[in-house]
Amino acid sequence: MTNRRVRLTQSLVILLGVLLVDLIAGTSVVAQAARPIRIGVPAAIQLQVGRDAVDAVQMAIDEINTKGGVLGRKLEMVVADETENPEQGISAIRKLTADDKVDVLIGGYSSGVALAEMPHVAQSKTIYLGIGAASPSITAKVKSDYASYKYFFRVNPVNSIHLAEGLVDFVAGTLKGELAYSRVAIVGENARWAQDIVPTLKTGIAAAGIEVRMTELFDAQTTDFSPLFSKARESGAQFMVVLLSHTSSDTFVKQWYDARVPLLMGGIDTKSQDADFYQRLGGKSIGEFTTASAVRAPVTPKTIPFWDAFLGRYHRAPVYTAPGAYDATYIYAEAVERASSTSAEALIPQLEKTDHVGVVGRVTFDEAHDVRAGPGYVNVRFSQWQDNGTRAIVWPKDLRTGRLIMPPWMRQ
Repeated sequence: MTNRRVRLTQSLVILLGVLLVDLIAGTSVVAQAARPIRIGVPAAIQLQVGRDAVDAVQMAIDEINTKGGVLGRKLEMVVADETENPEQGISAIRKLTADDKVDVLIGGYSSGVALAEMPHVAQSKTIYLGIGAASPSITAKVKSDYASYKYFFRVNPVNSIHLAEGLVDFVAGTLKGELAYSRVAIVGENARWAQDIVPTLKTGIAAAGIEVRMTELFDAQTTDFSPLFSKARESGAQFMVVLLSHTSSDTFVKQWYDARVPLLMGGIDTKSQDADFYQRLGGKSIGEFTTASAVRAPVTPKTIPFWDAFLGRYHRAPVYTAPGAYDATYIYAEAVERASSTSAEALIPQLEKTDHVGVVGRVTFDEAHDVRAGPGYVNVRFSQWQDNGTRAIVWPKDLRTGRLIMPPWMRQ
């Protein structure tokens, strides 16, 4: 009788143990399903490019959560300030991946910072969707060492080589084709992304039958540009192709205006894309051309609705990182739905299959996880600051919203 009771007791203990394990496992599954999916945003939040990235991610999160989230889970955002400093960027990545345990990273601005962060992102095995840095060296690492760097995808902008190709098209189609200009000077900051652009830019401009009279990259801390303007003028150039991002564009453009430099100017000027740039400079940006990733134009069916929603919510027009961040959030959410998982290993094949019509254009990735550029994908666009602080899209022609103008001192 005693042995039978012992055996019965043992059986009950085993049964209770099994039930307890099942209960714990079930509770764990429920808890996992209830836990929000965390989106980490490393951004230079002291700059508008950083603030707009944060706000665009939040806008996308709110829209997705209103529709029920992803796999029954809500999305939430965690922000870390990476500034424009590589060491601070590394600290931001470590905080987000190790401390905050985010499921994905969406952000970036400086190519130098992004390159410094890459080994730490790879070590954490966290998906990183880039929305601000343009250096092709970032995605080149994916191609050269896929096993380590397969976690990286560039959603926005197109890389520096594609930017250069778009700038060549603009120079050839607008400056040569419409203004009959044949001589240019290339000037810009001595930064990694600009260094990447110059060779393609020089080769392409020369192939278009335009003479490059001068090429000069200056220190990003430069504050007096009068010697540079004099050199460009004396070179015989008719147009200055500018490459500006970390430099103080405000100072550069103000000095160009104040000196009445007799050269039309434009190219890639990140801070000139700020909605308040014209007002900030007291109108002195008039006549400058710049890339226009964020435009209120019918690029896709989503472009104008996004622009109006962002403006209505935040009371400012978005810069180029905003549509990229918004698209990246949706691209990630769609990949999670397809994979039925937030596991990086499960998501990578799904992200590689991305074909998403977003705000910036049709987003697909090449073998280096770089966003494809060109007709039918993401095109490089240019706008010009015009009278009364308006911005007109001037290239490509099929999106043109205004005619080209000259700065006041060059008008006849």
